[in-house]
Amino acid sequence: MILYLGRRLIGVAGIMLAICAITFTIFYLLPNDPAAAACGKTCSPDRLAEVKAAMGLDKPVWEQFGAYLAGLVAGRDYGSGPSAVHCGFPCLGYSYEYSLPVWDLLVDRLPVSVSLALGAAVLWLLLGLGAGVTSALRKGRPADKILMVLSVGTASLPVYFTSVMLIWGVVRSAGLLPYPSYHEFTDNPFEWGSNLLLPWIALALLYAAQYARQSRNSMIEAMAEPYIRTARAKGLPSRTVTVKHGLRSGMTPILTIFGMDLGGLLAGAVITESIFGLPGIGRLFYDGLLRSDQPVILGVTLLAAFFIVVANLLVDVLYAFVDPRVRY
Repeated sequence: MILYLGRRLIGVAGIMLAICAITFTIFYLLPNDPAAAACGKTCSPDRLAEVKAAMGLDKPVWEQFGAYLAGLVAGRDYGSGPSAVHCGFPCLGYSYEYSLPVWDLLVDRLPVSVSLALGAAVLWLLLGLGAGVTSALRKGRPADKILMVLSVGTASLPVYFTSVMLIWGVVRSAGLLPYPSYHEFTDNPFEWGSNLLLPWIALALLYAAQYARQSRNSMIEAMAEPYIRTARAKGLPSRTVTVKHGLRSGMTPILTIFGMDLGGLLAGAVITESIFGLPGIGRLFYDGLLRSDQPVILGVTLLAAFFIVVANLLVDVLYAFVDPRVRY
């Protein structure tokens, strides 16, 4: 296991380096000039040259990329002299719009996205696995057909439509919940949960449909295995056969998609955060796109890639605990 983890960590470092190089090159080839955007419309050529020098954009692309990588591990300075700005470790760039290091912006927005992702993940796992297991155990019966029809229906609803309908029905019409906003969990756990409940539901309805169909198929295949018949022949209780043997074996594909979904969502749900006005990483990414703030876009992209790669690594390790048949 130690050797396996060592190889995977080396692979993670290689993947992150490749993603960083590709993303950095794409932004370099874009026609937008970040120095011109930061300098303003009335910027003179001399001032534009100074801004480019301060941002490090007057150097060849390989030197810019090398300076960016060096900043990731040791920090870097933007500009020179009294006007130099220091970007500490890990330096993911310096935002032109906010005049702050990108890492500081990400750390400030990360609790919002983590709260949104974890709360929604708990809901969609409960709903999706519950519906999928129930359908599998009642295959072909009315309960199975009703649950699968509901799954297809909720999967067909885009998250922006569900979000708007929830705001209109629950907040504006019924007044049951306040308009979503973010409150620190340590300040007031009740306000934290009540203000994030609608975004959790909007995301959970979308993801739960996929998990219901996947868990149903996995459970049907697992319950048809010979060891399930053996367990029943030994007289084990039905609950033990279903949960300990069937569900545990059928969890392997669920873990795979869960790692991808949660890893991507931790880096921000752009549409959900924008509709509900939550100041998370997704909203930061959206604002960066509107304002052509390339360091912010690059930083969020790298953070999303990091979450997804690490989530995949954790999922592969968990396989051995969920399914004893898995060996590395």
